[in-house]
Amino acid sequence: MSSSFPSPLSEKEEQALIGRLADGDSEAKTMLIEHNLRLVAHIAKKYAGPGACQDDLISIGTIGLIKAVGTYSGRKSTRLATYAAKCIENEILMSIRSSKRIRQEVSLSLPIGIDKDGNEISFNDILGTDTDEIVDSIDLKIQISRLREAISSCLSRREQAVITARYGLDGREPRPQREIASCLGISRSYVSRIEKKALEKLRNYLT
Repeated sequence: MSSSFPSPLSEKEEQALIGRLADGDSEAKTMLIEHNLRLVAHIAKKYAGPGACQDDLISIGTIGLIKAVGTYSGRKSTRLATYAAKCIENEILMSIRSSKRIRQEVSLSLPIGIDKDGNEISFNDILGTDTDEIVDSIDLKIQISRLREAISSCLSRREQAVITARYGLDGREPRPQREIASCLGISRSYVSRIEKKALEKLRNYLT
């Protein structure tokens, strides 16, 4: 694909165009962008993979290149290509991180079962968006086996104890953090930290 892009400029050609760019020459800006598209394709290829199409990454990387050319100064000690590479890579990485975050949010909201009233429930319903929420409205008969598998697989014994007591997964009423802290001989704030860390582990495991 990169063979279809214009060849890179020589240092002399690049400096001449950068001089014209400083004088507001829009054609020089266009030429600098076009002759650095191979660099975009090269960087995009490194990050291409499942969920990240190379053509899409080239389009995103080109935005970074345009920003680089627009902000580059010939007085910089680094070559335009070196400066542009960082801008291109940053643009691609921001896009990939954003896509991962969106996919995670979507996967957490996907329905995984139905409660006793016939309503769809998702992992967000099981774990809650606020660690202080009690999920006693969830139909445990449907969800308990999946939760127990996740809890036993990714949590430490202390984390298991806190989550089990906090959300009533042992068949008892969910207990407040203060009561759990008293039973375990630790502070309530420490229980809160354990709970938050455990819930994050469960979210990662279940997605």
